[in-house]
Amino acid sequence: MTSTQSVVLAISAFVFGCILSASVVLNIQVSSLASTPHAGLLPLSATPQVGVTSTASLVTPPIDSSTRQESSNNNNNIININNNSPSVVLRGQRILVAIAAFDFSQIPHLEEVIDSYHDVCIAGAAVDVVIHATVAYPVALIDLWNARLVCPEMKLTIVLKNKSLRLHLVDCHRTLFYDKINEYDLFIYTEDDIRVTPGTVATYLSETRRVQQLVSLSANDTTADAKLKDKPSDFNVGIVRYEYNYPANVVIDDKTRHATQNVTRVYWEHSGFKRPVVPNAVEGIKATALADDYITMKNHHQGMFLATRDLLLAWRDRPKCEFDTIRDRPGKGSQPSEGTQRVWMSSQMLYGGRHCGVMQVIPKQKFGALTVLHLPNKNYRRVGKYRKREFSDGTETFQAPHSSLLTAIELHLGLRRAWPPKPQRPYEGIRMIDEVQKAGDRTPLLERRMDDYERYVKRGGILSEDDMQHTELMEDS
Repeated sequence: MTSTQSVVLAISAFVFGCILSASVVLNIQVSSLASTPHAGLLPLSATPQVGVTSTASLVTPPIDSSTRQESSNNNNNIININNNSPSVVLRGQRILVAIAAFDFSQIPHLEEVIDSYHDVCIAGAAVDVVIHATVAYPVALIDLWNARLVCPEMKLTIVLKNKSLRLHLVDCHRTLFYDKINEYDLFIYTEDDIRVTPGTVATYLSETRRVQQLVSLSANDTTADAKLKDKPSDFNVGIVRYEYNYPANVVIDDKTRHATQNVTRVYWEHSGFKRPVVPNAVEGIKATALADDYITMKNHHQGMFLATRDLLLAWRDRPKCEFDTIRDRPGKGSQPSEGTQRVWMSSQMLYGGRHCGVMQVIPKQKFGALTVLHLPNKNYRRVGKYRKREFSDGTETFQAPHSSLLTAIELHLGLRRAWPPKPQRPYEGIRMIDEVQKAGDRTPLLERRMDDYERYVKRGGILSEDDMQHTELMEDS
């Protein structure tokens, strides 16, 4: 072998050795990364455990030390949990939602509400939705909703109540919540026209934990006056409803879409107060522990509320509260001073100073995260000159949409006829439960729809041709 060949061979051997060493090092590094959780994700062992009873442990999973920051009151013991994404906060939470939907007059909004809680399920929570209604649902609509609800951890149940309950349909959630108090971590009561996002629920849970921490630290302060010490159950994180102030005299279409360029969200329920906004519509919190970070609304009506298990239990035993006891709103007449039964059950009983006296609190820096869309988008017209409009007598006529528009139910039934699904054994879709007991409320329509539903379940969630012919919500009995 010549000297030149020896040099070439030595260089080749050196290069090959470098490549081999680099490959070994890279393989070791990749294996190490694969076995280590991503810096921005919690390991599986950090997934919150369900079934625990303390508010602190059920509202958020454990937090890595890198996410700890000083709170606005410079207390290093408070964890800043606002950095957690909704999917982290909601993971493993068991949520029971109760919706009051008397009839089908708000069905477009109800469908959006159901979709919003389906989003909460997709974000990681287990969600059971119970609709309290007085009208049986047609099987074709149930089948359409079954096709929409793809999150396996979401269950929807329609519970039929006596139509004679009328405005007291809003009471039904209270018994349901306390009957199921040990089965869920979070309870949500809502009217059928309020859209709640995963961010809304996650923010409520995060802020509830923060309120608990702040109040508990204050209660442990030995230098404070014992008479002034608050409990975490003295507060509940609230929400504020908004609408969009579309021009009242314009139909928005392609030729008038420029009319929306100045449309914005408005908080119509808080518009009747004098200016400035603070302190007339919004005021600070007198509780020392929360004064730096939270505010409350002068009008605390929400049309809904959220509560953890611990809060519901505390309010049940709270003096002058007895939140588990259903009772009529105080006052007489159709519009008593403290509102209707609907207002009483969703807000006034809880937040009224002469009743439960729980303080509604909303974080100053996260106010927008606790605002929710009132889907009818009509109440803003109560403010100003449109407020004195007379109620309709029901005899007016409206221009109907064009008959060629493809509806969701028409497309759904077309798909079912063209490609029939396989039977589901056992059936695990939407449940409809008949709890109508008054003879006068048991109409032929109710009986027929319940019979249709029971046959639908026995077939494993398969529509019959007869089911496809009965799609109208407001059929004659």
